[in-house]
Amino acid sequence: MAPLTAVPTTMYDVSSIGTRTLNAALQSTTAPVSVTVVEPAGAHALACGLDAPIDVRVEGHVGYYAAGMNQHASVTIVGNAGVGVAENMMSGSVHVTGDASQSAGATAHGGLLVIEGNAAARCGISMKGVDIVVGGSIGHMSAFMGQAGRLVVLGDAGEALGDSLYEARIYVRGTVASLGADCIKKEIRVEHLAELRELLDAAGFDADPAEFTRYGSARTLYNFHVDNAAAY
Repeated sequence: MAPLTAVPTTMYDVSSIGTRTLNAALQSTTAPVSVTVVEPAGAHALACGLDAPIDVRVEGHVGYYAAGMNQHASVTIVGNAGVGVAENMMSGSVHVTGDASQSAGATAHGGLLVIEGNAAARCGISMKGVDIVVGGSIGHMSAFMGQAGRLVVLGDAGEALGDSLYEARIYVRGTVASLGADCIKKEIRVEHLAELRELLDAAGFDADPAEFTRYGSARTLYNFHVDNAAAY
């Protein structure tokens, strides 16, 4: 067997070239296969709109909307992320080694978002097919109007979890401060344990699926009915 050849990595310094030039280089049809981004210094909208199977590693903290609208790319942020990391992601993966601010994975349609630390309020708001795995805890109103996808939380969840939930599935290992409108505790069956095991493995977390509780929609808000008016 021939020895594996290391993929050369191209380095970009945000402090020297700026966000616009960096994103243009990453979005180019001739973008490098492997990229390391240094000196991000909390800049906003880094590595957004990627549409190729490239590997991007950001060494440091990022600001708002990092890796938004991602397709195909694998983005790793070695640090913390501001509001809306991986917002509207379609595919690929985004991995945050630190904490994430609010609205992580908002409106995302696909792909995998991994947050090793904590995520603030509205994690997974209006999620539409993305898988989100959080190693720590999440804030209030997470998965609000979650339409599809899976949210896995190894820590605790804040108030109003899954408010107005549709078909997204939620798994929480810790405690839940309160459930939102139409979100209820559900039975966790064999297929859910298998699904959870797959998600934990993909995210790189060693946890026992049997320790989690599943939450989902009670399906009373799908269509307006006067008897449920107080729940809206």
